[in-house]
Amino acid sequence: MSVLFTEKLKDYFQRNTSLLLVKEDGDLEIEGTIEDFSLSPVAPTAEGGRDSQYFSGLTRLTLRVNASYLNNQDDQFNYENKTFSFYKDFNQNTEELSSNEQEFVEEIFDQIILDIFNSSVANW
Repeated sequence: MSVLFTEKLKDYFQRNTSLLLVKEDGDLEIEGTIEDFSLSPVAPTAEGGRDSQYFSGLTRLTLRVNASYLNNQDDQFNYENKTFSFYKDFNQNTEELSSNEQEFVEEIFDQIILDIFNSSVANW
């Protein structure tokens, strides 16, 4: 999962800026870690009338990334250990996580990468 995130992040920055990827002494440095991958029930539903049993109508997959950004040319917008998170709600009765995890994770990563981009270089 971390390799997927790293590659998507590099690709997004290369497509949306004139920056080049270098191994050392770059103008910008971005580093981070995937801190959380969690599932939680949302949108409870009830079945059974007065003696209802509650079930999760939807399940929420949440990913949280902790990132640091360093601009070696202008430190005005640098940040350290900033948290970015996003989620995807899905119905486990119709969309099994095991069959859709890759798609869900990519969708969440796309939003987190956009948020990292916007908080770092979008103000140029």
